[in-house]
Amino acid sequence: MPPNDPITNNITDINMNIPKKQTLAGLLKNSHKLFPDRIALSYAGQNPYTYNDLYTLAREVSCLLLSRDIKKGDRVAILSQNMPQWGVSYFAITSMAAVAVPILTEFNEEEIKKILEHSGASAVIVSERLSPKLKNALPEHLHTVIIADDFSLIDRRELQKSGKVKACQTKEEWKQLLAADNQKNMFKPGEDDLAAILYTSGTTGNPKGVMLTHKNLVSNAINTGHIQEVTHKDRMLSVLPLSHAYECTIGLIIPMMNGASVYYLDKLPTASVLLPAMQEVKPTMMLTVPLIIEKIYKLQVLPRLTGSAVMKTVFKAPFFRKQLHKMAGRKLYKTFGGQLRFFGIGGAKLGAETEQFLRDARFPYAIGYGLTETSPLLAGCTPSLTRYQSTGFCLPGQQLKIDNPDSVTGEGEILAKGPNIMKGYYKNEKDTRLVFTEDGWFKTGDLGMLDKDNYLYIKGRLKNMVLGPSGENIYPEEIEAVINNQSMVLESIVYEIRGKLVALVHLNYDELDKYYREMKTTARNVHIHMSEFVNLKLKEIKHKVNTEVNRFSRLNKIIEQQSPFEKTPTRKIKRFLYQEKDEAV
Repeated sequence: MPPNDPITNNITDINMNIPKKQTLAGLLKNSHKLFPDRIALSYAGQNPYTYNDLYTLAREVSCLLLSRDIKKGDRVAILSQNMPQWGVSYFAITSMAAVAVPILTEFNEEEIKKILEHSGASAVIVSERLSPKLKNALPEHLHTVIIADDFSLIDRRELQKSGKVKACQTKEEWKQLLAADNQKNMFKPGEDDLAAILYTSGTTGNPKGVMLTHKNLVSNAINTGHIQEVTHKDRMLSVLPLSHAYECTIGLIIPMMNGASVYYLDKLPTASVLLPAMQEVKPTMMLTVPLIIEKIYKLQVLPRLTGSAVMKTVFKAPFFRKQLHKMAGRKLYKTFGGQLRFFGIGGAKLGAETEQFLRDARFPYAIGYGLTETSPLLAGCTPSLTRYQSTGFCLPGQQLKIDNPDSVTGEGEILAKGPNIMKGYYKNEKDTRLVFTEDGWFKTGDLGMLDKDNYLYIKGRLKNMVLGPSGENIYPEEIEAVINNQSMVLESIVYEIRGKLVALVHLNYDELDKYYREMKTTARNVHIHMSEFVNLKLKEIKHKVNTEVNRFSRLNKIIEQQSPFEKTPTRKIKRFLYQEKDEAV
């Protein structure tokens, strides 16, 4: 590495508690041995699972799956909000060499059904809260449904019939029925065996599942630990969905490898729930996305700092603004429990104004960069080494480079290589080939640059994909397919303006005019101009589309595109001609 590389100069000598074999089963066994009585997983303020509890219960659930004819390589889905049982389920599945298929809780029934069908899942572990989503989503090949809350085996037919949960065997009942030697027959995973398939987007189009091996995940946890120490003394409050690679690896696997404690909320993370939990747990570590901290700054901190004409004037002066940021930062730090030493931000770009506040306040934040396909982290750093608007530097044990960098700006597509890179897309060799170079580098689809100290700066997306406010991958083509399916619509494009999804829609004006004339004829007392009628139709389209896509793919606004879109010779819309529009959203 270069002599001014920040890793070489600042790396911490850490006891990583690294398992001899880089599998999730090896990790769990190692942590059980080292930290048996320490708290592993818990709801804030409730009875916890110790590492001994986690290990024992995960083994019991593995035995249940084995008794249900789940074998090595079989897929088992997890559909649950964050809860201690999510981690139990994940380790139970992966420790017996089956493959976990975490499902985003925001997905609707149709999307869930497509994922279960595409993955070929034989079983699903679902929380009671989300079980109604399975009523019409269970394919025939999925024969086992387990309720995560108490690990009861439930009646699949009753769930399909009424949408209600009816236990056919409680945990205590199936434990008694299982033979004691089941654990001796347990399948054992290898480092290169598939551990998880993560579906990165909605499935209004073709499902796209990222295949991650045990070594992908565990190596990324190990390499992340080289830039940010995690110990058995740490307490993490988990608020991001565990079905995201970001929270699963950094917020579950890494803490479990090092004996830390992870706490969850048993209700939605509103202020009335989150604030008492932070005082209860006093977390030393948290993960978040830009949207959360930006809302805190813009809706709570900034109004207090600029609440009067005098304060607004004072705030404009850099020196006084920095002092005010420090004062507000101290209060914010206490709000988060007063013991934070790592506040990780990832999943999307952090606003410059908010980051400047965090820097002035000396808040222990750090920004990371990665993708689901990279398990996920590619770059990051500890809070003391952050640089403004940078995502940190490449993790040790992994490689980053800029492909064909611009001679002036140094910008180019970010390529990655290492043990953390996915095995490929499930049942999709074509797309897998497209994202790898001939010599094995993974093409991230992001534009970036490296400075002289190897700090990475993300400049934008190379592809059309949009990153949602919580780090979700949003594919415009999928939303466009829903829009174009609406009556009166000929074609559309979807893009992002200042963090909002906007659609440009070209209507079928012949049909629209016909419908307008018919409406005027049949409803003589209605006096409405054509322009008003078009606006009403656009609002109607927006409402319909937003009921059909998942929450993070909903449109903020639809704009009329009166003339047909300009197209390439292959009849594709020239997106770049339209995405620069700066309409108010």
